[in-house]
Amino acid sequence: MRIIVVCGAGASSTFIAHRIRQAATARGMTVEARATSESRLVDSLDGADVLLVGAHLGDRIGLVREHAHAASVPVVILPESAAAAPDGATALDLALEFAGAGS
Repeated sequence: MRIIVVCGAGASSTFIAHRIRQAATARGMTVEARATSESRLVDSLDGADVLLVGAHLGDRIGLVREHAHAASVPVVILPESAAAAPDGATALDLALEFAGAGS
């Protein structure tokens, strides 16, 4: 499974992607979780199974959804609680739930 995490500049998404990888490893799963910035989103969607979007991008979610829809990648708004969690379990669970579900 390939998970893309996007935030405005890519810094917080890097931490979230790292925690998702750790949670997946703890479950014995093989997951590729990568962070990207909003400016590099289109290039990052190729081959993705799901896109997790930081809630702070809410004012630009329409454009993010358009890009994801064009790439046939489902979009999940990542709640602040999941983004701030010390582990990536909730974010991983959301990604697993929505992967393949369509956007």
